[in-house]
Amino acid sequence: MYKHNISIVGATGAVGTVFLKMLEDRKYPSSLLRVFASKRSLGKKLDYLDNHLVIEEINDDSFLDSDFVFISATTDISESIADLAVKSGAVVIDDSSAFRLSDEVPLVIPEINSKDLMDHKGIVSIPNCSTTPLAMVLGCLTKLSRPIRVITDTYQSVSGTGSAAVSELLKQSKQIISGEKFDNDVYPHQIAFNLFPHIDDLQPNGYTKEEMKMILETKKILHRPDLEISATCVRVPVFVSHSQSVHIEFEDDVKLDEALGSLNNFSGIKVLDDLTNNTYPTPINSEGKDDVFVGRIRLDNYRSNVLALWIVNDNLRKGAALNALQIFDSMIQMNLVV
Repeated sequence: MYKHNISIVGATGAVGTVFLKMLEDRKYPSSLLRVFASKRSLGKKLDYLDNHLVIEEINDDSFLDSDFVFISATTDISESIADLAVKSGAVVIDDSSAFRLSDEVPLVIPEINSKDLMDHKGIVSIPNCSTTPLAMVLGCLTKLSRPIRVITDTYQSVSGTGSAAVSELLKQSKQIISGEKFDNDVYPHQIAFNLFPHIDDLQPNGYTKEEMKMILETKKILHRPDLEISATCVRVPVFVSHSQSVHIEFEDDVKLDEALGSLNNFSGIKVLDDLTNNTYPTPINSEGKDDVFVGRIRLDNYRSNVLALWIVNDNLRKGAALNALQIFDSMIQMNLVV
């Protein structure tokens, strides 16, 4: 059934671990997999099915037998090895921001713009983990009316930063509860029992790099350079899953029942919207799930062409690993790889 060789760069990281687990759930043969990570992990054995995979070091010949190379590491690593992988004959599915805004690289959410895969030149990028759910909802609701302005405020979990941030939140929480002193190693401020509106570097326009990722990536995915988007990205003391409060202004008036119908019938989106019975998306009930969850769907009090809603998704799954696997599946189904 499976025949394509996959190399995973960053196999021990937060996203790489989930990616491997999803392959394991598919019972993808270990003989078709190779795993790579930082030097400190070299030789480490990762349990996989009834076997184990051994972490290797990247060299010039690492990807010669690979059909796909999934990279979830730093931007610098992606920039340094993607070209090597492509020259070796592999398709790169990259989780970093290195190539997302390049005109030569498709930025893909298969439910929205899988046709863009036809233009790939060896590298395909995965969107930022908060861009993906927003773009999916916008892509879905575009069928009702053309969105013209979007305001989103995100509440992003620490796993979006990586495994070290998860450890820091856990450690700080224990230390604070115990009345112990604690240090900040990953973040500039205490993250336990705290939050801060600062993700990634400040840009000249006053937005952060994370906020500009969401803005520019969403425009590219939807092929809507004219779409007005404003974002404020906040880091919160949650381990997994990103949340967003979103207001969408449309060209025309929208009807609530039609919006609900569109969202309910869109692949990859699940509506949880029964406030009377305390049913709505939360980070906890979204963790480990593949869908983008939407709730608190309502019309604006003052404008009949504005919709307000709440979005939550597991940032390690649909925000990263699952989207990569769906790109892999789509490229095979579209006969874009042999």
